[in-house]
Amino acid sequence: MNEDAQETFLSHLIELRDRLVRALIAVGIAFLPAFFYASELYDLLAMPMMKTLPEGARMIATGVVTPFFIPMKIAMMVAFLAALPVVLYQAWAFVAPGLYAHEKRLVLPLVVSSTLLFFIGMAFCYFFVFGTVFSFIAQFAPKSISVAPDIEAYFGFVLGMFMAFGLAFEVPVVVVVLVMSGIVSVEKLREIRSFVIVGSFVVAAVVTPPDVISQLLLAIPLCLLYELGLFAARFVEKRKPAPSPDAEAG
Repeated sequence: MNEDAQETFLSHLIELRDRLVRALIAVGIAFLPAFFYASELYDLLAMPMMKTLPEGARMIATGVVTPFFIPMKIAMMVAFLAALPVVLYQAWAFVAPGLYAHEKRLVLPLVVSSTLLFFIGMAFCYFFVFGTVFSFIAQFAPKSISVAPDIEAYFGFVLGMFMAFGLAFEVPVVVVVLVMSGIVSVEKLREIRSFVIVGSFVVAAVVTPPDVISQLLLAIPLCLLYELGLFAARFVEKRKPAPSPDAEAG
């Protein structure tokens, strides 16, 4: 029995290694074209901030190698996002053998929806949140100072916001998975709705800048996405097969 357990454990480790290698290869392939357009990608990323700066203002780089490394980090981020469907598929495929047949049929929809929701969260942050927050902050900047954001600090801020909104938009998928796996029921999730609302505002206050606008722009979508997850989870819960008489007898 011990030998069988060891063989099973080793086979899982080998499979995990293989899927990690496939995911890294996908990221590496996506990095090649992103590398050649690294500078243009940073300019695109900086556009929301540049639109709110005074005319003629530019960002600065305080480090010697920062003008090189920051665009490279942007290229790596873009490569990871481009390979995200492959990365998520490898993750779902690794856990798929432990799922029931009706759960395996949901793997592909979950992978697609996870990818789309993450991208939608980032797009919401880039096209709506950044412009709103940067404009709000610019209104409070004293006229006597010259605003020149550091590119490394800006990249860190943007990356953190992208992760916050991208993960926040995964809430419906998390709710569906919790219900699908039987960890919690839809009725129970409805009962804790008030705690989720409070938690959404707490999370938004922690992961966003200390201004009310950005906090509301994260907390409100979190609450709405939770409701969307509850709606989708109802269909997953209904599809659960009833236990067979043999299983109940055992």
